[in-house]
Amino acid sequence: MPKCSKSEKIEDALLWECPVGEMLPNTSDYKSSLIALTAHNWLLRISATTGKVLEKIYLASYCKFRYLSWDTPQEVIAVKSAQSKGSALAQQAGIQQPVLLYLAVFHVLPFSLIGILEINKKIFGSVTDATLSHGILIVMYSSGLVRLYSFQAITEQFMQQKLDLGCACRWGGTTGTVGEAPFGIPCNIKITDTPPLLFEVSSLENAFQIGGHPWHYIITPNKKKQKGVFHICALKDNSLAKNGVQEMECCSLESDWIYFHPDASGRIIHVGPNQVKVLKLSEVENNSAQHQISEDFVILANREKNKNENLPTVTASGRVVKKSFNLLDDDPEQETFKIVDYEDELDLLSVVAVTQIDAEGKAHLDFHCNEYGTLLKSIPLVESWDVTYSHEVYFDRDLVLHIEQKPSRVFSCYVYQMVCDPGEEEETTNRSCKKDCNNFKF
Repeated sequence: MPKCSKSEKIEDALLWECPVGEMLPNTSDYKSSLIALTAHNWLLRISATTGKVLEKIYLASYCKFRYLSWDTPQEVIAVKSAQSKGSALAQQAGIQQPVLLYLAVFHVLPFSLIGILEINKKIFGSVTDATLSHGILIVMYSSGLVRLYSFQAITEQFMQQKLDLGCACRWGGTTGTVGEAPFGIPCNIKITDTPPLLFEVSSLENAFQIGGHPWHYIITPNKKKQKGVFHICALKDNSLAKNGVQEMECCSLESDWIYFHPDASGRIIHVGPNQVKVLKLSEVENNSAQHQISEDFVILANREKNKNENLPTVTASGRVVKKSFNLLDDDPEQETFKIVDYEDELDLLSVVAVTQIDAEGKAHLDFHCNEYGTLLKSIPLVESWDVTYSHEVYFDRDLVLHIEQKPSRVFSCYVYQMVCDPGEEEETTNRSCKKDCNNFKF
């Protein structure tokens, strides 16, 4: 029987904030919680203040769940399984596993089960991946095709049986308690026919994002030579927005990236190695049916031109050799943007900039006004930043977490906390931004 121990390895986690102004059935539902997925298919709800396990759910034994994500932030979570490859004998015999993966979906206020959905190749074809976002089932194919379906319509049409956590259930000749080991949660949403298609589009590497007011989407045309070119189109008729082709002129090893701003303003963030562009979507003057992309503000990396870059060199024989070369835009010796994040409660953009100095890299975390892009505070990170390692930086209210993954899966976590410094009374250089980060330190 699978057991949940204190030393259980955590595969993924999400933070669930304390709800305000809602009547919930259990007092523990009012506590801010960490939703954690363990290596042995246990889903834990842990108090964010005490670390106490408030609730634990055994998912299933028929697949390996690995990923946690918000379907709708602070409302619905989706737990995705690893992709099924079948047994070694089945692979040797050329037998393909029809079920690619499973998605377990839960409400968090209060914590309750919606159901477990299977993604079956017999229904969707040669699928490479699938996920849930804002009530939409997104299915992806190796050809670059992306298809969207309504998850609500799927549950209404194909849910075989409503299941409740902690209640007795008879399934497939076996009786058990839903969410308890070894019974777990049966797969109760099995699609038997192709559901109604909401939308489909082809994009390079399945890159697809949706957002804006009104709805727009971002894709890269499905050709390799178009990598780094982004098209912003209206969802209603697929028309390209005015100035809707965005391409950042940069020469770098790592690609630039683009996404809809998470502050629900409908803006777009485009990040390159030496600049962060915040773009806005607005109606074209005298034509309300068409929309245009324009620049809201730009954050630039602090770089000085290398004065010795093109100076001639004189050899021992007296021959003059002119050097002419350009550094990459993400050259480690230049300040380069690595991570951009948004903190909704403080309404701040945070930008991690890294520079390689001699043998080690140094990073600093900059806080910018989300409305105007004004730099409010810059915090140097104490630890060195090795550009060959994998890094993640999270900014949530008064905490900054820097997680570094070294070789052999060795992780280091650095925690910074923001505290108010009453001794500092400096005024913000730009009062129009209505924020003063100068009274805070880490």
